Amino acid sequence: MQNLLSSNLLPKNLKIKIHRTIILPIVLYGCEAWSLTFKKECRLRVFKNRVLRRIFGPKRDDAPGEWRKPRNEELNNLHSSPNIILVTKSRRMRWAGHVACMGGGDRGVYRVFVGKPKGKRPLGRPRCIWEDIIKTGLQEVGCEGMNWINVAQDRDSWRARVNAVMNLLVP
Repeated sequence: MQNLLSSNLLPKNLKIKIHRTIILPIVLYGCEAWSLTFKKECRLRVFKNRVLRRIFGPKRDDAPGEWRKPRNEELNNLHSSPNIILVTKSRRMRWAGHVACMGGGDRGVYRVFVGKPKGKRPLGRPRCIWEDIIKTGLQEVGCEGMNWINVAQDRDSWRARVNAVMNLLVP
């Protein structure tokens, strides 16, 4: 794809469509189950900016007339796509709503989600788990201290919370 995105023969709008329809779905496949750390979030942002730099190419400075890479702010101004981190968070919240609405003990996904594994945990700080990520996402929206499984049963209010995640400000 690198040669295709950096080619001068294709117009930029076609390259952006390729990015939106082919590259992003591949990168975000299964993001509903990810428990992203800050380091992984940064890597996703770097990937997205790298692809956009490939699409838009180098930029020529006015005064010295030299070529340089476009900065992140310039890329955001050239292409107004939703933040990749917010997309993953909203997809995760939407999937959490589906899992919470499954309910009952007979569904495999719900049993894996609610069940607690037996045995001892390893020493040290516990790893970041998926449910904790959902709870922090709800805290960012302003719904802390609520039992989110019960909140997800009301589909309209849950959909509003998922949309609120997309409107958060991320650096």
